[in-house]
Amino acid sequence: MTYSVQFGDLWPSIRVSLLSEQKYGALVNNFAAWDHVSAKLEQLSARDFVNDAISRWKLEPESGLSANSSSACSPNLRCFTFARGDVSCFPSARLGSLGVMDYYLMDAASLLPVLALDLQPGDVVLDLCAAPGGKTLALLQTGCCRHLAANDLSTSRMDRLQKVLHSYVPQEIREGNRIRVTSWDGRKWGELEGDTYDRVLVDVPCTTDRHSLHEEENNIFQRSRKKERQMLPMLQVQLLAAGLLATKPGGYVVYSTCSLSHLQNEYVVQGTIELLANQYSIEVQVEDLSHFRKLFMDTFCFFPSCQVGELVMPNLMANFGPMYFCKMRRLT
Repeated sequence: MTYSVQFGDLWPSIRVSLLSEQKYGALVNNFAAWDHVSAKLEQLSARDFVNDAISRWKLEPESGLSANSSSACSPNLRCFTFARGDVSCFPSARLGSLGVMDYYLMDAASLLPVLALDLQPGDVVLDLCAAPGGKTLALLQTGCCRHLAANDLSTSRMDRLQKVLHSYVPQEIREGNRIRVTSWDGRKWGELEGDTYDRVLVDVPCTTDRHSLHEEENNIFQRSRKKERQMLPMLQVQLLAAGLLATKPGGYVVYSTCSLSHLQNEYVVQGTIELLANQYSIEVQVEDLSHFRKLFMDTFCFFPSCQVGELVMPNLMANFGPMYFCKMRRLT
């Protein structure tokens, strides 16, 4: 009922797509023999959507993208997908010759917030709601993190994050000083480590719309969890505010959800910006991500009327998402 009002005539096709089998991408593990892994994935007729898009832009300067569009993405990420309309599945990842898994299967749209963060070499990075670990792994794949703090309050989800790190990241990196894994209340991060990070990812708990349609157990849309669901936007504002407070002035934050709800997406961003201006006299600017829509339009279906940030809608031909992401810069 809610989404039929929000999306109008688009909702029936979105709903059918959400009920259909989800497509996955294969994020190549750069700690493995990545060139060999990439060659194997190419043999399956999959393509690296990230580097294909950037290469195509460089060959087509008339595309309307600005000169820095391709460089406004986090580097060194390789993620293979099957073409639009191709519902082939990737085989399960295997242990490679270097002792780590060769690729990580994830909703390819989940890589977009990490790409939007535009990591630079030597960045100090915070992943505030890190579990189950796919985006944390992607952040490490960039090779840019001088230090990465990966945090999640949920202990059960943290077990999954630790398993991902153990399976995909070499021991010397896991046990060095580049990665710190914590299970603190993310809402307090601004008080714990204010003005500290160059880049912060705030991938908040949300209604996980696709998962909620397929999973009855502990579903957030159950009547018994109504109050928790209604409180989600407040929690999301608190987490985004903490992420912005933990960012250095001049640093960047990407906020993301896997929900279609504008109450959890644009409204949270706008509410948090107002909160920081009123309570802390901190100015935050929303960054333009329209070049992402142009770069990756062959892989994803973007909602054309998103006022703040970008929203990937599930589509039967490109059944990724939903994934909302918005990039902000802390100015003061």
